[in-house]
Amino acid sequence: MDCIFSGVQPTGNLHIGNYLGAIQNFVQIQKRENISRSYYCVVDLHAITVWQNPDQLKKDTLETAASFLAAGVDPEKSIIFNQSRVSTHAELAWILNCICRIGWLNRMTQFKEKAGKNREKASVGLYAYPVLMASDILSYKSNLVPVGDDQKQHLELARDIANKFNYDYKVDYFPEIKPLIFGSATRVMSLRNGEKKMSKSDESDFSRINLVDDTDTISNKIKKAKTDSDSIMGLESLDSDGEFNKNIIVQRPEAVNLLNIFCSIENISKQKALELFSGKNFSSLKDALSESLISKIVPIGKEMKKILSDKKYLESVLNKGAEAAEEDARKNLLQIKNIIGFN
Repeated sequence: MDCIFSGVQPTGNLHIGNYLGAIQNFVQIQKRENISRSYYCVVDLHAITVWQNPDQLKKDTLETAASFLAAGVDPEKSIIFNQSRVSTHAELAWILNCICRIGWLNRMTQFKEKAGKNREKASVGLYAYPVLMASDILSYKSNLVPVGDDQKQHLELARDIANKFNYDYKVDYFPEIKPLIFGSATRVMSLRNGEKKMSKSDESDFSRINLVDDTDTISNKIKKAKTDSDSIMGLESLDSDGEFNKNIIVQRPEAVNLLNIFCSIENISKQKALELFSGKNFSSLKDALSESLISKIVPIGKEMKKILSDKKYLESVLNKGAEAAEEDARKNLLQIKNIIGFN
């Protein structure tokens, strides 16, 4: 039986990148029969690697949890909680810090990207947060982790840490960790620049579809989404695995992005999408994409607002989830301490 862990940062202004890259997949996982337990976490400890306004952090944490529920994650089937309520994550992270090697962290490309030129002023938390991510996973001995392309390196680090722990203490405690990567839009790009990841921090609201956008807003944003002057490409743009080849991604990033979003929201292959739109102009794709997004995203936005208006219910879900997660993680931590030699 598989054990699932995945986390989403409480960033506020959740958009379809968060939904297609993570939350939609949580709902699909619920349909699997070989899952022992699924943990879906609002990773608020990760959020404070950069300064957060306390009131805004609380608001964003609730909004992220509400998005899980609104999208269809069932708290009776999955454990939903926010990370800071389960202290085991931080405690195990210290133990794993002592297993992890500095050279491994020095190779993490996301730290270099996020810290930029001011690397000396970045927090230690930002540097070491891949170890906390490993702790999130290993606290529950999870073996399957739904991740986007940009998190695969961190997952490999978690696997290295788990393997070194097993080797150092001559045990077979942690299982092999494998990524669970879904379909087309594990990394959704900006509607204004197909080479940039969709982000809430982008100055232009037209760069993203927010989960709370209404029908007219979604339609208008898709109409104004950047494309190129050519018609939609044909099947020759796909490689032998049915994915867009590297040349077409470089040459036509905006076209690839819109097609990826359509494939993901409709749950169809790229071949099927190209059979529908190849040779046509982008207005046909944009019309179909708008219709699809409106049918899937607008109901989620309405349900999010409804859930957020009932704070008592939302808090009860998080409290119940945190209690269940703490119980499971605490059992594992006690076993880990015993292996290490702690009394």
